[in-house]
Amino acid sequence: MKTLFILILIYANAGFATAIEFKQEEKVVLLGNTFIERDVNFAHIETHLALAFADKRPTFRNLGWSGDTVHCDARSYFGPPKEGFDRLKKHLEFLKPTLVLMCYGAVASFEGESGLDPFLEGYKRLMAMIKSTSDARIVLVSPPPCETLGFPLPDMGSQNKRLAVYSEAIQKLATKEGCDFVNLFDALGAGKKRMIPPVTINGMHFSEQGYKRVAVALGDELKVKGVGVDSLNKEKLRRIVIEKNKLFFNRWRPQNETYLHGFRKHEQGNNAKEILQFDPLITKKDQNIHEIALRLSSK
Repeated sequence: MKTLFILILIYANAGFATAIEFKQEEKVVLLGNTFIERDVNFAHIETHLALAFADKRPTFRNLGWSGDTVHCDARSYFGPPKEGFDRLKKHLEFLKPTLVLMCYGAVASFEGESGLDPFLEGYKRLMAMIKSTSDARIVLVSPPPCETLGFPLPDMGSQNKRLAVYSEAIQKLATKEGCDFVNLFDALGAGKKRMIPPVTINGMHFSEQGYKRVAVALGDELKVKGVGVDSLNKEKLRRIVIEKNKLFFNRWRPQNETYLHGFRKHEQGNNAKEILQFDPLITKKDQNIHEIALRLSSK
């Protein structure tokens, strides 16, 4: 039976004592805000894990949404956060995950300690929805630190202190809720040392080089043994993963969605049938990824 492994990246301060078990043909869904969504374009996280678990044939889906919070504000188009919350629930019902790795907290942390309680309450509500919708296991991962790149960009020291507070709170939440936790904040230096070369383009948003480092750090925290693959073949695999990511992005977040599924679907809603045509293309890419990852990991 195929299962869905959703990786929910949160922000906290600890690490795993044991490795997370990947089941056969498990699907991995990355859920979170900008940090998660941007890896659609780089695919280093997925490529790293796909190689590490090649014999398990995992399937990955990225449900990241830029600027999103635990309340799903950014996922709303024209209505209140509930619209975005319901939209995410609908996507989870479609994917039927069994384990989630989630990354939230970077946005809320700007509010400092005054925003901590509403954030945690929102997180518990989101986790409850995921469990009731998919019965998925949940992994909380701390947010990555920001980095100070120098003038004219701001010093991110104060923000990293806030992130540390939120990371610790998320770790406690994971313990209370019986979830696994990954300390990505500490794994990437907690903002206490400058990365060379830099891992972000502006102190907050990770670059391609940054995601390459994130993938290794995340894998280490998950107790995943990396696979030694030459850079040329690994890059070929990563490019196929990116192609699959683009297909899936257009599947679940198509352009002109208001006309396809929204309040103007009476005008062009008949075109919504074309969205389903992405499914076999995505499946074919998944099969290609599995074949290449297994071949490379077996060398």
